Amino acid sequence: MQINDPSRRTVMVGAGALAAATIFDLPAGVSPAQAQGAPVTQAPGFYRYKIGDITVTAINDGFARRPLEGFIRNAELADVKKAMAQSFLPDDALNISFTTLAIQNGGKLTLIDTGNGDSGAPTSGRWMANFKAAGFDPKDVSTIAFSHFHGDHINGFRLKDGTAVFPNAEVMVPAAEWAFWMDDARMNAAPEAMKGAFANVRRAFAPVAKDVKQFEAGKEILPGITSVAAYGHTPGHTTFTLASGGKSLMVMSDTSNHPALFVKNPDWSAIFDQDPDMARATRRKLLDMVSADKMQVAFYHAPFPATGYIAKSGTGFEMVPVQWSPAV
Repeated sequence: MQINDPSRRTVMVGAGALAAATIFDLPAGVSPAQAQGAPVTQAPGFYRYKIGDITVTAINDGFARRPLEGFIRNAELADVKKAMAQSFLPDDALNISFTTLAIQNGGKLTLIDTGNGDSGAPTSGRWMANFKAAGFDPKDVSTIAFSHFHGDHINGFRLKDGTAVFPNAEVMVPAAEWAFWMDDARMNAAPEAMKGAFANVRRAFAPVAKDVKQFEAGKEILPGITSVAAYGHTPGHTTFTLASGGKSLMVMSDTSNHPALFVKNPDWSAIFDQDPDMARATRRKLLDMVSADKMQVAFYHAPFPATGYIAKSGTGFEMVPVQWSPAV
């Protein structure tokens, strides 16, 4: 029987739920799994895929909820809400997710960024559990390459109590990013609102400063991994290309925040962009490039597993997620 009347469909669904509750002797709205004490959290947040001979594992670190008002500097709130509605997202706040990458290549384990550690929102801080669920151990990390120094990318490197999370890892950072954030004169002249960010960079890196390896943009920093200048979000913000076996991936870092807003509207500027004009130009340039080259991308703030392709759409672009696969 086909039911075309939405009100009848609602009644039928409700009746089914009541019947199921009766069968299991449960209150309406309570599932058998919930009644048996099954956890209501999701399964571990990791996802593996291949780029040629390189194995990439996306590691989720939860999310932070951000009110929409004031989030985008150069767009009317009504237009932002419309964009959210077009992507079936709530019109009052945005859940900003965090996804780092673990890269296995040539017997080495490399991380790109480290997540929030124990310094993020209550809904973040899932990284270590997911990292271990994926079969990794922090002591086995050989290298960490940082894209930039915002807290949600570096705080997982050193916890609040000073604990170094990755005891055997070489630390690699963009030279331009290091030069900006480790400059005492810039820190002293910075607006009060930025002084905490400068202090946090020093908290994370000062104990290992003499051993930090700085890299220039456009260089192969590790086999199969090349740094790409993507300045604007921060002074030394960097993306990375992974290449192996004729396949490639652009690790977009924070070139875009949530794709529903900033891939579709690449000229919008998030409040986090330190140089909005440069960030917009960088975003368009990279989105144009990966779209033209049909190159797979990985985002930091896209819905998990935060990887897919970019297609041109009107005056902007659209992210097309990869097809999920149970096999690597």
